[in-house]
Amino acid sequence: MTHSYNKACQGTNLYLVGLMGTGKSAIGKKLAKEKNKEFIDSDQEIEKSSGMSISQIFTKYGESHFRKLERKFIIDVQSARNCVIACGGGLCIPEGMMDLLKKTGKVVCLWASPETLVDRTKVDDSRPLLNVANPLLVLRNLLSEREMKYREADIIIETDHLSPDEVVREIVKHFPAD
Repeated sequence: MTHSYNKACQGTNLYLVGLMGTGKSAIGKKLAKEKNKEFIDSDQEIEKSSGMSISQIFTKYGESHFRKLERKFIIDVQSARNCVIACGGGLCIPEGMMDLLKKTGKVVCLWASPETLVDRTKVDDSRPLLNVANPLLVLRNLLSEREMKYREADIIIETDHLSPDEVVREIVKHFPAD
């Protein structure tokens, strides 16, 4: 991957993690604008560099290959500063990934109930892990599997009953100088 991320600024990166549907991309864009930071979406960058959609990568190469692409993305983006980075839902889960994120920034976990996530993602067929008969069960299982890792974030913000603007205000309140 070849990127020209903002390396000149000295600000801290803010990494948004959490399950799919928590609002990482939508909130990330608003947060970047609010804090005058560059916005980067890990899934979009991986799609751009691979020339394939996330669904195509999963179908053709499998989840383990996709996780390797995520790791490479984070290593490549380590030199960036003053960015808001929306991470794919499983990006921070493999061993050592949360530590990589914390090396160059603060980690914000966006949290929502599986029921809220099903409601938010039901019209989006680009999520390979949810293209199943019972997406609620999948989300419950994913949350159960990933909860301990998500709890390693610097802060956790429950998004179930907050608008994107309210979530941004919460993050800014916790990290006013970042």
